[in-house]
Amino acid sequence: MKVAVLLGGTSNERPVSLVTGEAVIKALRDTGHDVTPLDVGPDIAATIASLKSAAPDVVFNALHGPRGEDGAIQGVLEWLGLPYTHSGIRASAVAMDKGATRILLAAAGLPVAQGRVVTVEELAEADPLPAPYVIKPVAEGSSVGVEIVRAGDNRRAEIAQTWRFGKDALVESFIPGRELTASVMGDRALAVTDILPCETAAFYDFEAKYKAGGSRHVVPAVLPQAVTDRALDYALRAHQALGCQGASRTDFRYDEKTDTLIILEVNTQPGMTPTSLLPEQAAYCGIPYPDLCDWMVREALMTR
Repeated sequence: MKVAVLLGGTSNERPVSLVTGEAVIKALRDTGHDVTPLDVGPDIAATIASLKSAAPDVVFNALHGPRGEDGAIQGVLEWLGLPYTHSGIRASAVAMDKGATRILLAAAGLPVAQGRVVTVEELAEADPLPAPYVIKPVAEGSSVGVEIVRAGDNRRAEIAQTWRFGKDALVESFIPGRELTASVMGDRALAVTDILPCETAAFYDFEAKYKAGGSRHVVPAVLPQAVTDRALDYALRAHQALGCQGASRTDFRYDEKTDTLIILEVNTQPGMTPTSLLPEQAAYCGIPYPDLCDWMVREALMTR
């Protein structure tokens, strides 16, 4: 099968996408596919020309961040009539917009933290929520730009003044406890991973996610079976509520003291390096990394 792999992109997550893309390229070649790598830059006309020249049967979308997982490149691929991996335009756009995601998840009866979208001006004027609370860009991934404001913290005004992620921000109550995640392949929730950031990390930030030794993954998470079942159920329901396709990953915070499990976000383009969370969970379920990548392109052909 002829597969074009889109990697790189122009977002803050370009380095992550390059690593993901190279791993996917090798895996697809190992499973017998004819692979054409395409490094996506700011000139979308050049990308379109390259796609037309490659004439792939299917496109593996290994992009991350704005324009890669927010419905933009998905719209280009739809216009060109090319089947592609992961979610479509609507699910990609909604999942990338954390404010919209919260609304849909809550409407589906799924648990989200107390919070709202505020303007940067509102943030500069006063605390939008009782501390501790979390400030997040509305449309970034990989914990880019995330800040935690704790009681007695005087950084709020500075954060607002130096904010570089648009005119709005999402603020949510800080949920103490463990960082959990569960992946979905098609109509199957795979497993729950307990993510343990290194001791020097303030939380599961960008460096904890991608720097060597930044975090440790425990799969399956050591949890009461009822909590594991709840997380798997929530992940599948979130995948369905947003209309995701292919693979997705839902991230949680779990407070053991109160038995509270809260959805943080749904990732329509989970990291796909061989040691990323989705591939680790797939491997735990008996699906080697090359087979996971092969399933993604075949599933895309069957569903689009």
